[in-house]
Amino acid sequence: MIDIKDLYQNIAVYMEKQVTLQGWIRNQRKQKDFGFIDFSDGTYFKHIQLIYDKDTKDFDKIDKLRIGSAITVTGKIQKSVGAGQEFELVIDDVLLEGDCPEDYPLQPKRHTREFLREIAYLRPRTNLFQAVFRIRSVAAHAIHTYFQEHNYVYVHTPLITTTDCEGSEQMFKITSLNMNHIPTFDGHIDTSKDLFGKQAYITGSGQLHGETFAMAFKRIYTFGPTFRTENSNTKTHANEFWMIEPEIAFCNLEGLMDIEEEMLKYVVNYVLDKCSNEITFFDQFVEKGLKDKLTKLVNSEFMRISHHDVIDILKKANVQFEFTPNYDEDIAKEHEKYITEYFNGPVFITNWPKDIKAWYMKTNKDGKTVAAVDLEVPGAGELMGGSQREDDYQKLINRAKEMNVDINAVDWFCNLRKYGGCYHAGFGMGFERLIIYLTGVENIRDVIPYPRTPKNCDF
Repeated sequence: MIDIKDLYQNIAVYMEKQVTLQGWIRNQRKQKDFGFIDFSDGTYFKHIQLIYDKDTKDFDKIDKLRIGSAITVTGKIQKSVGAGQEFELVIDDVLLEGDCPEDYPLQPKRHTREFLREIAYLRPRTNLFQAVFRIRSVAAHAIHTYFQEHNYVYVHTPLITTTDCEGSEQMFKITSLNMNHIPTFDGHIDTSKDLFGKQAYITGSGQLHGETFAMAFKRIYTFGPTFRTENSNTKTHANEFWMIEPEIAFCNLEGLMDIEEEMLKYVVNYVLDKCSNEITFFDQFVEKGLKDKLTKLVNSEFMRISHHDVIDILKKANVQFEFTPNYDEDIAKEHEKYITEYFNGPVFITNWPKDIKAWYMKTNKDGKTVAAVDLEVPGAGELMGGSQREDDYQKLINRAKEMNVDINAVDWFCNLRKYGGCYHAGFGMGFERLIIYLTGVENIRDVIPYPRTPKNCDF
């Protein structure tokens, strides 16, 4: 048995040879005395054409094979005389492994993405989702490869946590208590009776735990699922998604931006190199100019500018924005788009107002801003967010109190500053946001196998 990928990568070895393939029928075009089968085994984006005629063994049975059926096929590889493929397989023998009914949902016609979400268990068999999820796989490998080649340790931070990192109102609460007989104390749920003896959450970030390992290994990264309860139905939000979160000791904000830029360029270039067929497909059918966009990013110099200076530019812009730019507030999607177009490339926006950023970020000398950075990229907006972390113990404690963070729940994290702490920094990148950028598929529901969004937890 060989894979279709083997054929495409070593066709000279297999030409005029008999081979055996296993996979699925994508289409069947039947004539009176011959037929063509579009065949895929999932190992390569391109398919192979199987041909047969009235002299083929079991012609009548092959002629009746239905779309979606799983088969084992043996035949000879030869140069194709028709247009559209370099080679084809002349069938000698076919074994039906798994039949498929006439009402198989994926008939050879164009299906909407909304329809395909309803049959998410079948959509990986379509060209679009074959391309999406292969790029997702390759991009994940590229991320691991980059960090491993740069002496990072991969840390598996816990999915169950008692630490409030992103704000408990955004975190899923978990319990082993009987919902029909919940114990109470003083009118409140008695969490001491729960499995962990306290309120526990499903993690919204691996950052805090990751920092503890950065203080031992110098450079670490996490890459895994995270969860938020945000009731948002936008194209870029989901309640379950994957995050990449590096933490680096002895690193300041400038050094962090160097790493972000280098890592992103590495991953994009890796995908361009390993997934040329998929990128060409997306460029033709999903986002015109995608390949040029990605190539331009790899060759770009990323602009670095403060939040204050960005607001200056926005206020001077000869544009009627829906949301008025403000020095004390976040920037809107329309502002992100304008700034990346203004600089004609990716932009690092630094030194944000401290009141709109997290409690663990390092406060700048002005006392008004923090050493935070967001990376804005053309066509996608914010792709990464990070900061230099506060390394002064007392300043961190004071900031936590200002932000109403439960000190008792994060005392271990704060103690890092007392036990051989150092200046350090880290960032987070939503993996699905990256896949949206790499493919041009604009909805997060279409770049994750089984999306979990408000009122949607099927399969």
